[in-house]
Amino acid sequence: MRLSRGRIGVVVLFGAMTLTLTALAFPAVLGLDEADGNQNRVIASTRFGPLTEADRDFVVKVRAAGLWEYPLGEMVMERGTTKAMRTAGEHLVVGHAGLDAMCREISPELGITLPNRASPQQEDFVATVDAKSGEEFDSSAVNTMRVTHGQIFPAIAKIRATTKNTLVRQLADLANDTVLDHITVLEKTGLVEYDKVTFQQTGPAKLPREKVTPPPPQPGERVLVLKPRPDLNVNTASPTPTPSPAAG
Repeated sequence: MRLSRGRIGVVVLFGAMTLTLTALAFPAVLGLDEADGNQNRVIASTRFGPLTEADRDFVVKVRAAGLWEYPLGEMVMERGTTKAMRTAGEHLVVGHAGLDAMCREISPELGITLPNRASPQQEDFVATVDAKSGEEFDSSAVNTMRVTHGQIFPAIAKIRATTKNTLVRQLADLANDTVLDHITVLEKTGLVEYDKVTFQQTGPAKLPREKVTPPPPQPGERVLVLKPRPDLNVNTASPTPTPSPAAG
């Protein structure tokens, strides 16, 4: 299933921005695995510090994550069968709208071209969950997102610890808070299958490059914006931990 632009709750940024697709601007491969090549290689010098391949790939991965988790969050808000599920959906929507705003703000400063669609693998995630209903929908949504959030969490820490670029560091700070919040609200649903999740996090399937790479935008294509939702009044920066069973 291919996601329609209308369905994923995006609006178009006015004023078309011509996108120059160069090797610097768009990475060769994106996904949960590292891109080919030397990730520590400096590919640009900016006034915010050197930009490495790892830095660039991180910015694009954060953007791509929002392009599938935001619409999935909307789906969970509408179809989740419990209040905890619908709350998790709200956090996904609000969190990725905030990350998307920062990605769009810093990418022109760093010369990074952002995708307008998620990777085929990520779109498949949404299609798989969308095909479920009721409790199966809840379980599929929670465990799919818990796996992907668990995989990206250590990658955020690595970027935060190694980047010399101040803008990338700021994005890593926000991504760390947001992903921790999302992991927390997903676990509060009580549906996380920890053994299965741990196995999938530590041994992800090796997929062809074209499956894990978001397609680059076409020249002149307008940048899609994940619609902010201040009406939801959700704080994704300070997650409240799940109480320990021993604390009762």
